[in-house]
Order: sequence, then structure tokens, then C-alpha cells
Amino acid sequence: MAKQQSPTLMRSALKWAGGKKKLVGDIRRLIPKQTHTRLIEPFVGGGSVFLNLDFDEYLLIDKNHDLINLFNTIKQDAQRFIHAAKHYFKPEFNLAAAYYALRAEFNQTVDPFHRSVLFLYLNRHGYNGLCRYNKSGFYNVPFGQYLKPYFPEAELNFFATRAQRAEFLQGDFSEAFKRAQTDDVIYCDPPYSPLEQTSNFTAYSGHEFGAQQQHELVACALRAREQGITTLISNHDVKFTRELYKDANKLKVLKVQRSINNQAHGRVKIDELLALYHR
Repeated sequence: MAKQQSPTLMRSALKWAGGKKKLVGDIRRLIPKQTHTRLIEPFVGGGSVFLNLDFDEYLLIDKNHDLINLFNTIKQDAQRFIHAAKHYFKPEFNLAAAYYALRAEFNQTVDPFHRSVLFLYLNRHGYNGLCRYNKSGFYNVPFGQYLKPYFPEAELNFFATRAQRAEFLQGDFSEAFKRAQTDDVIYCDPPYSPLEQTSNFTAYSGHEFGAQQQHELVACALRAREQGITTLISNHDVKFTRELYKDANKLKVLKVQRSINNQAHGRVKIDELLALYHR
């Protein structure tokens, strides 16, 4: 059963574009007042929702293999991970030459532990919280040029504790719905539909997530509703998504501040939708 949340919201250990920390209160209020023992997230991303909604269990899925590897590594041995990762948060590693050398090392290593350590380093030192790969599957985010990247030790320790109740899986959103049961609630934070419909849909972890995938996700939510499973989906509020979510039980419009670049003047408020499907 979902429990009372502490008043202070916990940040993710990762810088993650489109993180949902600011939506946690709205997400909680939209979940129907009934017994839900497990939260499922098919697009867990940086984990802000999971970290701030207290459930007995979690099933957390993402297509990004490096993200899931990182989460499982922290879950298995947080103190070993913290000790190893902190080594790279020193001034000599906050230089472009060091960053690109470690990025190349990350792209070559197949060791899961070392790859997880470098993934956190790249995330906190790379440009603007991006996580991006080229067509060959190589991480290609440029150096961020931050004065002193933050080492998220408190966030990692909190994550490690909460993760003991979680199962982390690499996979597609359809896998999450296949595993869902009646007492579960599913929160979906898919790659958003573009604000300008002439632009391309987001490439998600090297995979395109376009209109077809958006429709498939809604089809999963509709089937889950017939099985008594609650699903909540977030997205931009545009004509496409208004039509996409026309069969939802409830639509809530929110004004959310988004950073469209790393400068303060690039932060604007954008309309977002939360679409609720429940029996």
C-alpha cells in the first residue's frame, strides 16, 4: 500500500532531462484512493518518481542498458560503488581532455561495475544532463564545463536503501504491462511528443519513439484498465496528445517549467498532460 511521503523531496543521483520531481505531488493526487502495493515504471529514467512515492514494491524498467546496470550496481553494493565513483569527482577529472578520455574508456569497457562508475561520472560532468548515443551505440554527450560537478553521495545512499524493495529490468514498456497485476499502479513517462509536430519524436536510448509507439503505449493502458490496473501517462499538451488520450478517464493540465538549454533565459513554462486510465 502506498505510504505517506516525507515533506522533503529527494533528488535523483542523476542529472536527467525531463525528470519528474516537480510532478510527484500531482502524480500522487491522481492515483485513485485504493490499495496499491507496487509501483511500476516502464520509463524509470532518473528515478525521481520512484524515489518520492513510497510503495511496498517497485518494478522499474528502462530501455537504457547502462541506466539499469547502474541501478543494479548501486542496489547490490552501494558503498563499493560510492568509493569507486567518488575518485572521479576530483579537479583533475573535470577537464575536457580527461572527460573525453574517460568517455572513450566507457565506450570500450564491457565490465559492468566499471561501466556503471563511468556512467555516473559522464552524467554529472557531461552537457546539460543529456544521455545520448550515436548510431553505433557509443555515448557521445560533450563535456559540460561545470565549475565543480556535484557528487551525489546522500542521493546514492537514499537510492540504495529504497532500491532494496525494487526490481530493475532493461526492456521495453510492453514488458512492464505484461508483468502488471491488479494491485499495481503504472506510471509512464515516455519520450514526449514534440511541441512542434513537424519535428521528430525523441530518439530514446538509441531507439526511435514515434507516433506508433505512443499509440501502442495507450493500447497497453486500455488493456490494463480492463484488467483493473491503473495507468497514469504524462506528455506534452498538444493536439496530437489530446487526441491520443481521448479515452482516458481523466486529463489534468499542468504548467511545468522546462529548461530548453543550460541558460536561465531558456527556461519556460510548458503545458503538460497527465492522462489517467482506471476502472
